Amino acid sequence: MKTHLNLFIAFFRSGILGFGGGPSAIPLVHKEVVTTFKWMNDDEFSDVLALGNTLPGPINTKMAGYIGYRVAGVTGMINAVLSSIVPSILMMIVLLTTLTTFKDQPWVAGMTKGVIPIVVVMMAVLTWDFLKKSNQGLGWKISISILLISYLLIELLHVHPGIIIAVLLSYALLKPTKKQEMVKGKEGAN
Repeated sequence: MKTHLNLFIAFFRSGILGFGGGPSAIPLVHKEVVTTFKWMNDDEFSDVLALGNTLPGPINTKMAGYIGYRVAGVTGMINAVLSSIVPSILMMIVLLTTLTTFKDQPWVAGMTKGVIPIVVVMMAVLTWDFLKKSNQGLGWKISISILLISYLLIELLHVHPGIIIAVLLSYALLKPTKKQEMVKGKEGAN
């Protein structure tokens, strides 16, 4: 029961504080899942995020579904998905009924503009963390090369990010790990 309560708390918090949609919720989910409850490590979270980005639909609910299932099975999945969408439903009901009366007020526009820099900083921190992790596995040259090539493909050639992620995941699955290469080298030496 405590696991289900923790799942609800984790995804409710990330759902209610993730103003601006999926990208703003990702660092919050990361904090809850990796730092607070320690259900997975950074590498596993990166894999879940990459896989979630290749699938259609909101990223927060996809990640909630997978993580909830991994932590507590089917009931955990249902719990995590519901707890990640309930805040949005409640906020839409409250805000749409309340803000329609205040929509022309300058403080409403200011509130929206004030959140944008915070989301940018949160995404920059998460990106930096992922770059540091990729440096450990690939090295700076390959990591920066992948980053630049991906950026150019997305921005200049308008390639969908899901295609780039799918290609990189396929490459990662087919490429032998350092451990596999060491085992193969030892077998060849014997």
